[in-house]
Amino acid sequence: MDNAILFSNIRRKKSYLCVGLDSSIEKIPKHLLDFDHPVFEFNKQIIDVTASYAVAYKPNLAFYECRGSAGWKELELTAKYIKTHYPDQFLIADAKRGDIGNTSEMYAKAFFETLNFDAITVAPYMGEDSVKPFLSFKGKYVVILALTSNPGAADFQYFRSCDDTLLFTEIIRKSKEWGTPDNIMYVVGATKASMLTIIRELIPDHFLLVPGIGAQGGSLEEVAVHGMNKQCGLLINASRSIIYAGNGLDFTEKAAEECRSLQQQMEKSLSKSHLL
Repeated sequence: MDNAILFSNIRRKKSYLCVGLDSSIEKIPKHLLDFDHPVFEFNKQIIDVTASYAVAYKPNLAFYECRGSAGWKELELTAKYIKTHYPDQFLIADAKRGDIGNTSEMYAKAFFETLNFDAITVAPYMGEDSVKPFLSFKGKYVVILALTSNPGAADFQYFRSCDDTLLFTEIIRKSKEWGTPDNIMYVVGATKASMLTIIRELIPDHFLLVPGIGAQGGSLEEVAVHGMNKQCGLLINASRSIIYAGNGLDFTEKAAEECRSLQQQMEKSLSKSHLL
């Protein structure tokens, strides 16, 4: 998948929604615990009712790895289900890997070959040789952490060098040289929407994965105003506000309602930007 295909899906669905599958076995509806793979069953039912409103899914690896082999199996089942039944969906492994040499090569094989994800989130702290192995896979994306939505982002990401350059802008400026807009995306938190103008000056053509909408309080409208480009260029992620919108037998209906609401807001912003 490249940017043109992703943009085509965005226009067709009038949405740039990414559903985060931060699926915790402690939080899923109790009636699903009777299934052999309860988290997969939860994911499957969420996916079935949200796929018409979303263009991407993003399982957060921590929620699967914490359960050992059982969690990893449910991740495998989830990835295979999406690829088999909804092949137009862009599938992101929220793994936040960041190591060098052969280790990165093995991580890339795990997520791009074994699990067939389209993209993986990567921490760039160790530099170019920690990211390059992921970029050798044709048709796959690296999603580089640039400016995150958590309070601790202020500890390092806003550090200013002697020439007054912000660290997160230096990360973007340097890392964009390693690939192209068709194999590099960036994570930019929705709670930092005011910084999107600066970021768009540096990377006008790259897609941005934007967490922080919904439970974290980010504004979809502000992100659209400051971050949208000629191909939309945004994947806005919502996790808890969708998948935990309900916790009873009607959990799928509640999730679909939340997705529909976000999709309708996104349709308006796309129309306002003359992208439909």
